[in-house]
Amino acid sequence: MRARAAEIFALLGQTYPDAHCELDHADAWQLLVATVLSAQSTDRRVNTVTPALFARWPDPSALAAADRTELEELIKPTGFFRAKTDSLLKLSAAVQSQFGGVVPGTLDALVTLPGVGRKTANVVLTDAFGVPGITTDTHLIRLSRRFGWTVSENPVVIEAEVGALFEPSDWRLVNHRVIWHGRRCCHARRPACGACPVAGLCPAFGEGPTDPKVAAKLIREPRG
Repeated sequence: MRARAAEIFALLGQTYPDAHCELDHADAWQLLVATVLSAQSTDRRVNTVTPALFARWPDPSALAAADRTELEELIKPTGFFRAKTDSLLKLSAAVQSQFGGVVPGTLDALVTLPGVGRKTANVVLTDAFGVPGITTDTHLIRLSRRFGWTVSENPVVIEAEVGALFEPSDWRLVNHRVIWHGRRCCHARRPACGACPVAGLCPAFGEGPTDPKVAAKLIREPRG
């Protein structure tokens, strides 16, 4: 299993040599906010909103005091804007009051913040603090099951089982390569099996079209 996982990891690295976090951010606070906004949205859409958001409210103290109506209007393009506004106001207030306005750098501390679960915490830890973590977003969960890395549907179990297949130093790139592949090729519906670089190693080969020409038309960049 570990050897096959290593082969898949290497092939995905050749396919996506520039794989990285697609949420634009300058620090841990910006990444935390962007990750909250990315729920039920796309990274590209979030990236169109966050520059104005951080220019208007650059830190937790400022955001905690934001006018709700103004904040709702600004983040509206990301969807579920009322719930997200509520989350951001509570989150920023908690970071300010509990951690002096500084995003904590441990999993145990991050998950005490309103609306922050293990997935969001691992995104921030991995990409802002350089702390290895497996980010169990919808793409990583789906592909890990298709690759046979896990049979579980429990994100905590998947995090542990996928993490056990790789060295912690590789976890960040595991996240990014798998997520990029899920967004571009291994779709939830009609994966592009016939154009997949890891088709020969994938137990789920055949869930989507296997004809190379048909499959090639399914390859896409993430939607905006």
